Amino acid sequence: MARSLTQSGARHGWLRVQPIPDGRSLVFADPVAAPPLAALDALTGLPGRDALRDYYTQALSKGGPAGDLALLFLDLDRFKAVNDTLGHPVGDGLLCRVVERLRKAIRGNDFLVRLGGDEFAIIQGPAQQPAAAETLAQRLVDLLSRPYLVDEHLITIGVSVGIAFASNDAQSFEALMKSADLALYAAKAHGRGCYKLFEQEMDKRARERRTLELELRKALALRQFTLVFQPQVRSSDEQLTSIEVLLRWRHPTRGTLPPESFMAIAEETGLVVQIGEWVLRSACREAQKWPAHVSVAVNLSHVQFSNRGLPEVVASALASSGLEPSRLELEITEGVLLQDTEATLETLHQLKGLGIRIAMDQFGTGYSSLNYLRSFPFDKIKIDQSFARDMASKKDAAAIIRAVSALGASLGICVTADGVETERQCRDLRAAGCTGLQGQLFGEPLSSSEIVTLIAGSLNSSISEQ
Repeated sequence: MARSLTQSGARHGWLRVQPIPDGRSLVFADPVAAPPLAALDALTGLPGRDALRDYYTQALSKGGPAGDLALLFLDLDRFKAVNDTLGHPVGDGLLCRVVERLRKAIRGNDFLVRLGGDEFAIIQGPAQQPAAAETLAQRLVDLLSRPYLVDEHLITIGVSVGIAFASNDAQSFEALMKSADLALYAAKAHGRGCYKLFEQEMDKRARERRTLELELRKALALRQFTLVFQPQVRSSDEQLTSIEVLLRWRHPTRGTLPPESFMAIAEETGLVVQIGEWVLRSACREAQKWPAHVSVAVNLSHVQFSNRGLPEVVASALASSGLEPSRLELEITEGVLLQDTEATLETLHQLKGLGIRIAMDQFGTGYSSLNYLRSFPFDKIKIDQSFARDMASKKDAAAIIRAVSALGASLGICVTADGVETERQCRDLRAAGCTGLQGQLFGEPLSSSEIVTLIAGSLNSSISEQ
């Protein structure tokens, strides 16, 4: 059995306890050069986090400028998709290939460990910094993004790298790990497949993010969320057909916040599942107050699809509110379909089986794969508002709107253009073939009571025209 030898919080060696007939014998192993076999990762043969700490401590004890030491955090891009689509045996084989390349990329006084899953770390031995760490990071980004052949599967992944320097960025091993982790987070937020050096601003942003997360949790408990409602109209006669619910956070000191201000954190923390359920149930209850010909549209986050109980939640919201399923429309973005496609499609079909409608939102801004329209029978395509804004000045925007409208007509799918602000846009979008319109021209987002008044006015107008 192997155990680490720790003194004053620092690990100074390894103890191997070996039974003998008359007692026990202790065997000390070098903490850096030879961690005990029990401490090595069974798949890759790499040491782990404890050995990384030992190496760092030993390196500092040898003297020299601590800032010459760099810690690189590595996280493989798109590795989860490999495990999900090709299976864990292929994923394990890929990890071994990755480690082979990592070992070839580092020098003799660098130290490589596997932190877990698809995460690795390297302590780069004394070198001229930050140039040496940047050179190594760029080499790793280039090397690990080259294709791999694993069990006859040609696989392409990438890597994101965060870099921190010992004395400049942190005074302790834990602080250095945190700094490198923040830099890695910045690299992934930058689009992945790149490296970032730690900056103090990252720590400030992390604290602000943590504060916002705590406030978001409190907001759920204190019911600080509210809904506003924006009309959608039929393009042919501009009659109200549906209403999209939009989330707002009534923050006690920051004012009323749109979802763009907090949804990313809600998704990262998983809070969006609870928030989304509240939105869904509240929207169904509100819609039950409206005339039967007016439906309600609710946005779903891709994170909500990770909850396999989503169809049950939707069914429960419909049952408790008494809303007819045909009056509920769920809007999803392409990000939903980029996930575990088979399971996502199964969930979408279960939702569709409840009798509700499914719309693809923000079409044209992501991958916009036409295959999505073949893989699932969407009821509506919502063209992103940027196209309505640009169609007067950019020919390509108008051409795309006409093409999507024609495609929708051929497939029997309604096409709604979002972001309509002017009469001219309204005319042009109608002429382009859009069957539905939404935007400020038909009303700003309204409160619950205001939307009821708007619906009543719309009904009276319709009756008088008859």
